Amino acid sequence: MFSRSTLKPFQAVPFVRDGGVEHFGFSDDQVAVMCASHSGEASHVNAVSSMLAKIRHEVTDLGCGCHLPDFYSAGNLPPAGFHFDQRHHNCSGKHTGFLAYCRLHGLASDSYLAPDHPLQRDIQRVVASLSGVPENQFWAGTDGCNAPNLGMPLSRLALLWARLASGDAGSDASLSAVLQRLFDAMRRNPQMVSGTGRSDLGITLASNGDWVAKTGADGVQTVGIRSRGLGVAVKVSDGDFPAVFAITIAVLKQLGVLEQGSESPLLAPWADPALNNCNGAPVGQLKATVQLKFV
Repeated sequence: MFSRSTLKPFQAVPFVRDGGVEHFGFSDDQVAVMCASHSGEASHVNAVSSMLAKIRHEVTDLGCGCHLPDFYSAGNLPPAGFHFDQRHHNCSGKHTGFLAYCRLHGLASDSYLAPDHPLQRDIQRVVASLSGVPENQFWAGTDGCNAPNLGMPLSRLALLWARLASGDAGSDASLSAVLQRLFDAMRRNPQMVSGTGRSDLGITLASNGDWVAKTGADGVQTVGIRSRGLGVAVKVSDGDFPAVFAITIAVLKQLGVLEQGSESPLLAPWADPALNNCNGAPVGQLKATVQLKFV
């Protein structure tokens, strides 16, 4: 399966590893937004704008395109005449990090999304090292934001997130501090990783700083749990996100990091939610029936 946006923290590893955060003076929340699928709120757009200024790039240099931000597609109307641009794309932080890597290393930025660009080759090497998947065995594709994406077995995606949470970089110990820095930036700034009312924000906040949650398009969800050194990866084949969220919460309960029978208000919208019809009448409930097998 393709990792989609759950790959973002690992796509930021080469830039952080090479001292880019210090070189450009990126703040902790800006590191978090590089790993984000953000909602296009003012805090997200301002962070990306500041990063672009620090690396001397323009909005038009971002190759992610533009879409209606989640924040404004959830019942919030933008001001009349408001103009959206690439900064509002949920992946703009990642793309700004890509441009920053190119600036740091003096690389061409007009081709930064090409699979054979030095940046993308570096990312693939890092992900191969951390996941244990040989570089020539990834499934290669193009994500919705035009960036290369890597496919791998679900178990290997879970391993990536276990490494992110624990800081255990496996055979490349030099990446341990980098993984810890990225995880810490995300858990300290969960609002920057997703946005208001989003499931990732609720799941991360419910952990009191122990977990980081990250969704990916078409029904992918990952969680890194620091206290256990565990990574959770969920994929629902039809891409149904309410099912993904309910399954993820059920898995966290079965792992014992969420108490059975006690529901955090932060998780209430996603844990076995009621299904209402267009008249607002309850007609059913989505129930997660997954059962983990412990071996």
